[in-house]
Amino acid sequence: MRKHSLTASFAQAHLATAPATPAIKAPRRAVPLSRPLRHPRYRRLWCANLVSNLGSWTQTFASAWLIASMAQSASTTTLVQTATYIPVFLFALLAGVVADAVHRPKFLFFCNLFQAACACIMATMVMTGHASIGPVLAVTFCLGIGSAFIWPAWQAALSGLVEPDEVEAAATLNNLSYNVSAILGPALGGVLFSWIGPGALFLVNAISFIGLLAVYWSWWREQPAVAVAPTRFMASLRDGANMALGCARYRCILVNVCTVFFATIAFAGLLPVFVRDVLHMNSSVFGTLMGSLGAGAVLAAFCLPTVRARVDKTRLLVGALIVYGVMLLGLSLNTPATRSLAFLVPLIVCGGMAWSAVVSTLNAAAQLSFPVAVRARTLSIYLFVMAGGYTAGSIFWGRIADRFGVCTAFACAGACVLVNAAMLARGKRENPI
Repeated sequence: MRKHSLTASFAQAHLATAPATPAIKAPRRAVPLSRPLRHPRYRRLWCANLVSNLGSWTQTFASAWLIASMAQSASTTTLVQTATYIPVFLFALLAGVVADAVHRPKFLFFCNLFQAACACIMATMVMTGHASIGPVLAVTFCLGIGSAFIWPAWQAALSGLVEPDEVEAAATLNNLSYNVSAILGPALGGVLFSWIGPGALFLVNAISFIGLLAVYWSWWREQPAVAVAPTRFMASLRDGANMALGCARYRCILVNVCTVFFATIAFAGLLPVFVRDVLHMNSSVFGTLMGSLGAGAVLAAFCLPTVRARVDKTRLLVGALIVYGVMLLGLSLNTPATRSLAFLVPLIVCGGMAWSAVVSTLNAAAQLSFPVAVRARTLSIYLFVMAGGYTAGSIFWGRIADRFGVCTAFACAGACVLVNAAMLARGKRENPI
């Protein structure tokens, strides 16, 4: 496809070392957020993924609150995040090699079919009264395996469906889809959890895959698989790792991804315990606060194209990290005023806006670093590091919360995020973009 060749040329230009004389930069212009949707295949995938994300967020909410209602310790509750991301850490490198060696629509079809089956198993298990902490975490782990294999192929495929200058807008649109669902899924779950039970919410997730499966099936039929030369796994993995780690710019992206995601997972991991033990409130409040982060990210999606046209990407990243760190520090405050939803909801909305800027900026930078032919393998390194940060962080902050309290854990995580921002602002790390 012509789009693929354009993206490859653009990415290869980014891999060059610094020129001897500074190039004159063309004025930056904002790419309209809706522009990637002019590509029919991207548009169909985006719409189907929006529905699937809604189901995934409903299940994420139900799993977290179900475990929180069965377990007393923060460490056990944060295992939901650990079970979600440790499969990515374990399988991301393999997934990247596989994604570069197979027919992606066919591969993505079967990966999503596997996830739908896992969601059905979870729904059946809960509805029949066989749900306990171990089985719920085990099925969550299996869903994570599906995600581990989907993400490199998904991101490599989507970045090849738009023009190079549309990749950041596409990344923001993907975050918009994710975060619109992050508002509606927890809100729906918060209302329905006590009424119809978690089993029905897991069933919603299983049904939500139907649209994606239809789109991938159609894409598979429209674009038949071509013969792919057999790939030696270790050689392919070594080539991908050498390309990723041999690029100084990409190494810098990976360092920031690991340290930032290690700290920021504290919010998702500890929020159920915060609502249960600090606020002493119910599942509907948990859904409201989860949805507030998504609401902020949705608002950011409409602001980011204009901001990116005016602000250097590193400065944008620094500013977003500062806002997110302040949000975590705000959650650690222990006064009646700071325990009210009137304070917490706007605070978390601001954090959601910052989070959207962080994720879309780092994600777009990673996607544009390498040609399409090797993009899944190099993105798998990115996902491996991201999942490592998430996994280590979810375990670490759960232990801190058990020993010193949830508020102290939020304060420490917020301080870590601010340290990351300070290091970037003071030039301790190279420009990550």
